[in-house]
Parts: sequence; structure tokens; C-alpha cells
Amino acid sequence: MELRQLEYFVAVTEERNFTRAAERVHISQSGVSAQIRQLERELGAELFDRSARTVTLTVAGKAALQHARDVLAAAGAVGQAVSEVTDLIRGRLTVGMVIGCTLTPLFDALAAFHEAHPGVEISLLEDRSDRLVEGVRTGAIDLALVGAATATPDGLDALTIISERLVAAVPAGHVLAKRRRVALRDLMAHPIVCMPPGTGLRTVFDQACAAQALQPTIALEASAAEAIADLAARGLGVAILSDSMAASYRDRLTARTIDDVETPALLALVWKSAHNPALRELLTHSRQAFRRGLG
Repeated sequence: MELRQLEYFVAVTEERNFTRAAERVHISQSGVSAQIRQLERELGAELFDRSARTVTLTVAGKAALQHARDVLAAAGAVGQAVSEVTDLIRGRLTVGMVIGCTLTPLFDALAAFHEAHPGVEISLLEDRSDRLVEGVRTGAIDLALVGAATATPDGLDALTIISERLVAAVPAGHVLAKRRRVALRDLMAHPIVCMPPGTGLRTVFDQACAAQALQPTIALEASAAEAIADLAARGLGVAILSDSMAASYRDRLTARTIDDVETPALLALVWKSAHNPALRELLTHSRQAFRRGLG
């Protein structure tokens, strides 16, 4: 008795037709019939009543059906278990990271995963958030840390790491530093220094401006928060940052929350599915690392 014979037996039972069963298992009808006959000889009983146009189970066939399904399910479980172990022994993961990322918990997660599963090869790449998201969608990237304007990009799973309001950051002598409250319209009289299109923070800023029909003057763009802060500190424009980004430069810049931009800028881990056991393990390490690293 072979697994393929049981597979053909179940296929004929469910299709109630030898021709359709053959198409389902991708062999000829004569091949299916021959294997079913061989199975019946080994069992010493006919499994199907072939007297009508629609194939039906005999009493013996009904008795055998659930056992056949159980055997096939068990064989599939064995294959899945071996596959998962193999993936964790010699698999491969591609991880994406938004340019200018300074969140060390991601590196802590990668280190912990590598220590637990040294056979899995890890590739790390930097890019803009929109490109990383597209890479996850196409399967080129398994997991990515991205800036986003929505909690969960369409078609993906996500874990929000940080959710913060946008701030305008300026040197102490700047006119906006003297104001207690700042609205988006107040920024339009000044050159803006911000991240490039395709980043989560820039998307939030652009959408907020568009909602009020405002056209900011984007003087300079940089992918790293430190570069944006340095440019603003030198008087080259108003820096658009998130709250925690600006906090790192409070010795040089005064930050004011933009009151009428309520949509937060997000930093999130995104992935397409967690069927890959290596990815599931990395997600577990990532959740633990970010929980510890961000309190």
C-alpha cells in the first residue's frame, strides 16, 4: 500500500469521477484506475461501485475513507515538521530598514535570532519606506522596519513600534521658537527641511498640507534625522521631524508640535505573512527586543 494510492482513492471519492480525479492528481485516468485496482487487490475488497455513471463508495470504501485521510494528513504533518526544521537550519531572510534608522532594538533582535539560529542567512538592506513596503508585497523582503502614515499598509501585517506627532524644530532665535503654539499654515512663510517623498514622515506632512490646500517650500531634503536637524540648526529651514527625533537635538533646536496635524507618523514592522518558520522566530525576537528597548 502506497501513499499515492490513498491519495488517488480520496481524490476519486471526492470528485466522484475517475476522469476528474486524474486531472486533480495530474496523471492519466488509466494510471488512477490501475493504482486503485492495485489497492483493492491488496485490501481484498472493492472500494468503489462502478456500475453507475457517478462513482460511489462501497461499504468497504466507506470504512477505509477516514483512515486514508488520516494517513495522508499525518504524512503531510511529517513533511511540514521537517520543512520547518530545515528552514531554521539553513534558511534565508531578507530584512529591510528605513534609511537613517537609529533604533537599536532591531539590531538586538537580529543578533538574538542569529545566536539561536546561526544557519539562517540574514541580509539587511536600507531604502525608502515606500520601496521597502513594495519589496515586502512582492516577497523580495521578508520583514521591514518602515515609516508609515497608516497603521497597516494594504495587504500586509504590521506591528506599530512608534506613533508620534509631527513637530517643527528651529534654532532658539527663530521667530517660531518664540511662539507657544504652531499651526501648519505658520510654516508656509519659511523654507522647510524634511525627509524625501516615499518616507512615512514626509507622507504625513504632504497629506496634511494637501488637506488644507497649502504649498510648502521644500528647501532641502535629507533621509537621516541628524542631517535634517543639522541643516535646521544652521538656519537653512524649519525641520519637520517626529517628537522623539527632535528630542535628540534639544540642545540645538526648539521643537513645537504642529497643532493641526493630528495624524501621527508611525514606525512599524511590516511583513506579508508568517508562514515561514524563520520569519515567525524573527518576529518573536523583534517583539521582545522592541518591548525591552522602548520600555
